[in-house]
Amino acid sequence: MGSKPTVMVQIANPIYDVVFKYLMNDEKVAKLLLSAIIGKEVVSLEFRPTEHHFPVGEMLMVLRMDFSARILDENGNQELIIMELQKAKLATDIMRFRRYLGEQYGSKENVVRESGPEYTYRKALPILSIYFLGHTLDHVKAPVVRVNRIYSDAATGEQIHVKEEFIESLTHDSIIIQIPYLKNRRRTELERLLALFDQSGATDDPHFLNINENDLPEQYRPLLRRLQKAVADPIVRQTMEAEDDLMEEFKDYQRLITAKEGIIAEKEKVIFEKEQTISEKEQTISKNKQTMQKKQQQLENAIRELHAAGTDVQRLSNIFQMSVAEIKEFLEKGN
Repeated sequence: MGSKPTVMVQIANPIYDVVFKYLMNDEKVAKLLLSAIIGKEVVSLEFRPTEHHFPVGEMLMVLRMDFSARILDENGNQELIIMELQKAKLATDIMRFRRYLGEQYGSKENVVRESGPEYTYRKALPILSIYFLGHTLDHVKAPVVRVNRIYSDAATGEQIHVKEEFIESLTHDSIIIQIPYLKNRRRTELERLLALFDQSGATDDPHFLNINENDLPEQYRPLLRRLQKAVADPIVRQTMEAEDDLMEEFKDYQRLITAKEGIIAEKEKVIFEKEQTISEKEQTISKNKQTMQKKQQQLENAIRELHAAGTDVQRLSNIFQMSVAEIKEFLEKGN
Protein backbone atom coordinates (compact mmCIF):
# COMPACT_ATOMS: atom_id res chain seq x y z
CA MET A 1 0.00 0.00 0.00
CA GLY A 2 1.26 3.51 -0.81
CA SER A 3 1.50 6.38 1.63
CA LYS A 4 -1.54 8.54 2.26
CA PRO A 5 -1.86 11.64 0.08
CA THR A 6 -1.01 15.02 1.55
CA VAL A 7 -4.11 16.92 2.59
CA MET A 8 -3.17 20.43 3.80
CA VAL A 9 -5.58 22.29 6.05
CA GLN A 10 -5.25 25.58 7.88
CA ILE A 11 -5.67 25.81 11.66
CA ALA A 12 -5.37 28.54 14.28
CA ASN A 13 -1.96 28.43 15.93
CA PRO A 14 -2.47 26.72 19.33
CA ILE A 15 0.69 28.23 20.82
CA TYR A 16 -1.41 31.37 21.37
CA ASP A 17 -3.11 31.36 24.76
CA VAL A 18 -6.48 32.36 23.36
CA VAL A 19 -6.37 29.53 20.81
CA PHE A 20 -5.27 27.00 23.40
CA LYS A 21 -8.14 28.12 25.63
CA TYR A 22 -10.54 27.73 22.71
CA LEU A 23 -9.16 24.25 22.09
CA MET A 24 -9.41 23.14 25.71
CA ASN A 25 -12.90 24.58 26.23
CA ASP A 26 -14.18 21.53 24.34
CA GLU A 27 -14.19 18.80 27.01
CA LYS A 28 -13.88 15.93 24.53
CA VAL A 29 -10.88 17.60 22.89
CA ALA A 30 -9.28 18.42 26.25
CA LYS A 31 -9.60 14.78 27.37
CA LEU A 32 -8.04 13.56 24.13
CA LEU A 33 -5.06 15.90 24.39
CA LEU A 34 -4.38 15.31 28.08
CA SER A 35 -4.79 11.53 27.77
CA ALA A 36 -2.25 11.45 24.94
CA ILE A 37 0.28 13.61 26.80
CA ILE A 38 0.11 11.91 30.20
CA GLY A 39 -0.18 8.41 28.73
CA LYS A 40 -3.38 7.32 30.49
CA GLU A 41 -7.05 7.84 29.80
CA VAL A 42 -8.73 10.84 31.37
CA VAL A 43 -12.32 9.83 32.11
CA SER A 44 -13.45 13.09 33.69
CA LEU A 45 -12.07 16.59 33.67
CA GLU A 46 -12.63 19.78 35.64
CA PHE A 47 -10.87 22.51 33.69
CA ARG A 48 -9.84 25.65 35.62
CA PRO A 49 -8.10 28.34 33.56
CA THR A 50 -6.75 31.40 35.35
CA GLU A 51 -7.01 34.38 33.03
CA HIS A 52 -4.86 37.52 33.05
CA HIS A 53 -6.53 40.21 30.95
CA PHE A 54 -5.37 42.94 28.62
CA PRO A 55 -7.59 45.79 27.33
CA VAL A 56 -8.14 45.87 23.57
CA GLY A 57 -10.35 48.78 22.66
CA GLU A 58 -13.43 48.53 24.84
CA MET A 59 -12.97 44.82 25.51
CA LEU A 60 -10.84 42.79 27.90
CA MET A 61 -8.94 40.10 26.04
CA VAL A 62 -7.00 37.18 27.46
CA LEU A 63 -3.39 38.19 27.97
CA ARG A 64 -2.01 35.00 29.39
CA MET A 65 -3.51 31.94 30.99
CA ASP A 66 -2.39 29.42 33.56
CA PHE A 67 -4.25 26.19 33.00
CA SER A 68 -5.12 23.65 35.64
CA ALA A 69 -7.38 20.63 35.46
CA ARG A 70 -8.47 18.10 38.04
CA ILE A 71 -8.69 14.73 36.32
CA LEU A 72 -9.95 11.25 37.13
CA ASP A 73 -8.17 8.39 35.35
CA GLU A 74 -9.42 4.93 34.40
CA ASN A 75 -8.19 3.53 37.73
CA GLY A 76 -10.24 6.00 39.76
CA ASN A 77 -7.23 8.09 40.80
CA GLN A 78 -7.56 11.86 40.98
CA GLU A 79 -4.72 14.14 39.95
CA LEU A 80 -4.12 17.83 39.37
CA ILE A 81 -2.68 18.73 35.97
CA ILE A 82 -1.16 22.19 35.62
CA MET A 83 -0.16 23.55 32.23
CA GLU A 84 1.87 26.53 31.11
CA LEU A 85 2.27 27.87 27.58
CA GLN A 86 5.25 30.12 26.86
CA LYS A 87 5.79 31.36 23.30
CA ALA A 88 9.09 33.18 23.89
CA LYS A 89 11.83 32.90 26.46
CA LEU A 90 11.54 35.68 29.02
CA ALA A 91 13.73 36.45 32.00
CA THR A 92 10.74 36.09 34.32
CA ASP A 93 9.70 32.59 33.16
CA ILE A 94 11.19 30.44 35.91
CA MET A 95 9.94 32.59 38.77
CA ARG A 96 6.47 32.81 37.20
CA PHE A 97 6.33 29.03 36.81
CA ARG A 98 7.50 28.56 40.42
CA ARG A 99 4.99 31.10 41.72
CA TYR A 100 2.09 29.43 39.91
CA LEU A 101 3.24 26.00 41.05
CA GLY A 102 3.40 27.26 44.64
CA GLU A 103 -0.12 28.65 44.34
CA GLN A 104 -1.38 25.23 43.25
CA TYR A 105 0.36 23.46 46.13
CA GLY A 106 -1.19 25.91 48.58
CA SER A 107 -4.70 26.09 47.11
CA LYS A 108 -7.51 24.62 49.21
CA GLU A 109 -9.27 23.73 45.95
CA ASN A 110 -6.62 21.07 45.32
CA VAL A 111 -7.63 18.99 48.31
CA VAL A 112 -10.16 16.13 48.26
CA ARG A 113 -12.01 14.50 51.13
CA GLU A 114 -11.65 10.77 51.52
CA SER A 115 -13.33 8.43 54.00
CA GLY A 116 -11.25 6.22 56.24
CA PRO A 117 -12.40 3.35 58.49
CA GLU A 118 -13.23 5.74 61.32
CA TYR A 119 -13.26 9.28 59.93
CA THR A 120 -13.15 11.51 56.84
CA TYR A 121 -9.84 13.22 56.11
CA ARG A 122 -8.45 15.71 53.61
CA LYS A 123 -5.96 14.52 51.00
CA ALA A 124 -3.78 16.73 48.80
CA LEU A 125 -4.07 15.97 45.09
CA PRO A 126 -0.89 14.72 43.38
CA ILE A 127 0.36 17.26 40.82
CA LEU A 128 1.66 16.76 37.29
CA SER A 129 3.04 19.85 35.53
CA ILE A 130 3.06 20.19 31.73
CA TYR A 131 5.06 22.95 30.02
CA PHE A 132 4.66 23.87 26.33
CA LEU A 133 7.76 25.89 25.42
CA GLY A 134 8.03 27.93 22.25
CA HIS A 135 11.78 28.01 22.87
CA THR A 136 14.30 25.28 23.65
CA LEU A 137 16.05 24.23 26.82
CA ASP A 138 19.79 24.83 27.03
CA HIS A 139 20.93 21.22 26.68
CA VAL A 140 18.08 18.71 26.19
CA LYS A 141 16.91 18.34 22.58
CA ALA A 142 14.08 15.79 22.86
CA PRO A 143 10.68 17.14 21.68
CA VAL A 144 8.92 15.61 24.70
CA VAL A 145 10.76 15.23 28.00
CA ARG A 146 9.20 13.22 30.82
CA VAL A 147 10.55 13.85 34.32
CA ASN A 148 9.42 10.85 36.35
CA ARG A 149 10.19 10.37 40.02
CA ILE A 150 11.55 7.06 41.24
CA TYR A 151 11.43 5.77 44.80
CA SER A 152 14.55 3.81 45.70
CA ASP A 153 16.23 2.31 48.74
CA ALA A 154 19.22 4.59 49.43
CA ALA A 155 21.29 1.66 50.77
CA THR A 156 20.66 -0.92 48.04
CA GLY A 157 19.56 1.23 45.11
CA GLU A 158 16.56 -1.08 44.73
CA GLN A 159 13.51 0.61 43.20
CA ILE A 160 10.41 0.83 45.40
CA HIS A 161 7.21 0.42 43.39
CA VAL A 162 4.51 1.26 45.97
CA LYS A 163 3.28 4.84 46.19
CA GLU A 164 3.21 6.88 49.39
CA GLU A 165 0.71 9.71 49.95
CA PHE A 166 3.36 11.77 51.78
CA ILE A 167 5.76 11.62 48.82
CA GLU A 168 3.08 12.04 46.16
CA SER A 169 1.69 15.12 47.92
CA LEU A 170 5.04 16.90 48.25
CA THR A 171 6.79 16.06 44.97
CA HIS A 172 5.61 15.90 41.38
CA ASP A 173 6.43 14.69 37.88
CA SER A 174 6.69 16.98 34.86
CA ILE A 175 6.37 16.84 31.10
CA ILE A 176 8.18 19.44 28.98
CA ILE A 177 7.22 19.84 25.32
CA GLN A 178 9.82 21.76 23.29
CA ILE A 179 7.84 23.01 20.31
CA PRO A 180 10.86 23.91 18.10
CA TYR A 181 12.01 20.26 18.20
CA LEU A 182 8.64 18.97 16.91
CA LYS A 183 9.73 19.79 13.35
CA ASN A 184 9.80 16.61 11.22
CA ARG A 185 9.31 14.44 14.34
CA ARG A 186 6.50 11.95 13.78
CA ARG A 187 8.02 8.86 15.44
CA THR A 188 5.28 8.22 18.01
CA GLU A 189 1.54 8.72 18.20
CA LEU A 190 2.07 11.61 20.62
CA GLU A 191 4.55 13.32 18.27
CA ARG A 192 2.04 12.90 15.44
CA LEU A 193 -0.63 14.55 17.57
CA LEU A 194 1.76 17.36 18.56
CA ALA A 195 2.23 18.11 14.86
CA LEU A 196 -0.66 20.49 15.56
CA PHE A 197 1.88 22.67 17.45
CA ASP A 198 4.71 22.39 14.89
CA GLN A 199 5.62 25.97 14.02
CA SER A 200 7.39 24.95 10.82
CA GLY A 201 3.92 24.92 9.27
CA ALA A 202 3.39 28.64 9.97
CA THR A 203 1.91 30.65 7.11
CA ASP A 204 2.89 34.21 6.20
CA ASP A 205 0.57 35.09 9.06
CA PRO A 206 1.99 33.37 12.19
CA HIS A 207 -1.51 33.18 13.65
CA PHE A 208 -2.19 30.21 11.40
CA LEU A 209 -0.51 26.91 10.57
CA ASN A 210 -0.74 24.66 7.52
CA ILE A 211 -1.06 21.05 8.69
CA ASN A 212 -1.08 17.79 6.75
CA GLU A 213 -4.31 16.22 7.96
CA ASN A 214 -2.95 12.74 7.29
CA ASP A 215 -0.13 13.31 9.80
CA LEU A 216 -2.74 13.18 12.54
CA PRO A 217 -4.04 9.83 13.84
CA GLU A 218 -7.76 9.40 13.15
CA GLN A 219 -8.80 9.49 16.83
CA TYR A 220 -7.27 12.96 17.23
CA ARG A 221 -9.06 14.58 14.30
CA PRO A 222 -11.50 16.40 16.69
CA LEU A 223 -8.53 18.58 17.78
CA LEU A 224 -7.86 19.45 14.15
CA ARG A 225 -11.51 20.34 13.53
CA ARG A 226 -11.61 22.47 16.67
CA LEU A 227 -8.53 24.45 15.56
CA GLN A 228 -10.00 24.85 12.07
CA LYS A 229 -13.12 26.30 13.66
CA ALA A 230 -11.02 28.79 15.63
CA VAL A 231 -9.70 30.26 12.36
CA ALA A 232 -13.11 31.77 11.63
CA ASP A 233 -13.65 33.26 15.10
CA PRO A 234 -13.10 37.06 14.96
CA ILE A 235 -12.55 37.33 18.75
CA VAL A 236 -9.81 34.70 18.55
CA ARG A 237 -8.14 36.57 15.69
CA GLN A 238 -8.31 39.91 17.51
CA THR A 239 -6.92 38.46 20.72
CA MET A 240 -4.00 36.81 18.90
CA GLU A 241 -3.05 40.22 17.56
CA ALA A 242 -3.27 41.64 21.08
CA GLU A 243 -1.01 38.84 22.34
CA ASP A 244 1.53 39.70 19.62
CA ASP A 245 1.48 43.39 20.58
CA LEU A 246 1.87 42.59 24.24
CA MET A 247 4.67 40.09 23.62
CA GLU A 248 6.57 42.77 21.70
CA GLU A 249 6.05 45.13 24.63
CA PHE A 250 7.38 42.47 27.00
CA LYS A 251 10.41 41.91 24.78
CA ASP A 252 11.06 45.65 24.51
CA TYR A 253 10.73 45.95 28.29
CA GLN A 254 13.10 43.03 28.79
CA ARG A 255 15.63 44.54 26.37
CA LEU A 256 15.36 47.85 28.25
CA ILE A 257 15.90 46.10 31.58
CA THR A 258 18.87 44.19 30.16
CA ALA A 259 20.39 47.40 28.80
CA LYS A 260 19.89 49.19 32.12
CA GLU A 261 21.34 46.25 34.01
CA GLY A 262 24.37 46.45 31.69
CA ILE A 263 24.78 50.17 32.41
CA ILE A 264 24.41 49.60 36.15
CA ALA A 265 26.90 46.73 36.03
CA GLU A 266 29.38 48.92 34.13
CA LYS A 267 28.97 51.75 36.64
CA GLU A 268 29.40 49.32 39.52
CA LYS A 269 32.56 48.05 37.86
CA VAL A 270 33.92 51.61 37.54
CA ILE A 271 33.02 52.34 41.19
CA PHE A 272 34.67 49.09 42.28
CA GLU A 273 37.83 49.90 40.31
CA LYS A 274 37.92 53.41 41.82
CA GLU A 275 37.47 51.96 45.30
CA GLN A 276 40.29 49.53 44.57
CA THR A 277 42.52 52.39 43.40
CA ILE A 278 41.68 54.43 46.52
CA SER A 279 42.34 51.41 48.71
CA GLU A 280 45.69 50.80 47.02
CA LYS A 281 46.65 54.47 47.42
CA GLU A 282 45.67 54.40 51.09
CA GLN A 283 47.79 51.28 51.56
CA THR A 284 50.72 53.01 49.80
CA ILE A 285 50.31 56.12 51.99
CA SER A 286 50.16 53.93 55.08
CA LYS A 287 53.33 52.07 54.05
CA ASN A 288 55.13 55.34 53.25
CA LYS A 289 54.11 56.74 56.61
CA GLN A 290 55.42 53.65 58.36
CA THR A 291 58.69 53.89 56.39
CA MET A 292 59.10 57.56 57.29
CA GLN A 293 58.39 56.84 60.95
CA LYS A 294 60.96 54.05 60.88
CA LYS A 295 63.58 56.31 59.27
CA GLN A 296 62.77 59.07 61.74
CA GLN A 297 63.29 56.66 64.61
CA GLN A 298 66.59 55.47 63.12
CA LEU A 299 67.73 59.10 62.78
CA GLU A 300 66.83 59.92 66.37
CA ASN A 301 68.63 56.79 67.61
CA ALA A 302 71.76 57.69 65.64
CA ILE A 303 71.81 61.25 67.05
CA ARG A 304 71.44 59.98 70.63
CA GLU A 305 74.12 57.32 70.19
CA LEU A 306 76.64 59.84 68.79
CA HIS A 307 75.79 62.36 71.50
CA ALA A 308 76.21 59.70 74.16
CA ALA A 309 79.60 58.89 72.62
CA GLY A 310 80.73 62.51 73.18
CA THR A 311 79.83 64.24 69.92
CA ASP A 312 78.71 67.77 70.75
CA VAL A 313 75.52 69.38 69.43
CA GLN A 314 77.30 71.62 66.91
CA ARG A 315 79.11 68.63 65.40
CA LEU A 316 75.83 66.66 65.21
CA SER A 317 74.22 69.64 63.46
CA ASN A 318 76.92 69.58 60.79
CA ILE A 319 76.78 65.78 60.34
CA PHE A 320 72.99 65.54 59.87
CA GLN A 321 72.49 68.90 58.11
CA MET A 322 70.03 69.97 60.79
CA SER A 323 69.77 73.03 62.97
CA VAL A 324 71.10 73.01 66.51
CA ALA A 325 67.52 73.52 67.76
CA GLU A 326 66.31 70.39 65.91
CA ILE A 327 69.19 68.34 67.35
CA LYS A 328 68.40 69.55 70.86
CA GLU A 329 64.66 68.67 70.31
CA PHE A 330 65.57 65.07 69.40
CA LEU A 331 67.87 64.78 72.42
CA GLU A 332 65.20 66.16 74.75
CA LYS A 333 62.69 63.53 73.47
CA GLY A 334 64.92 60.76 74.70
CA ASN A 335 65.13 62.18 78.22
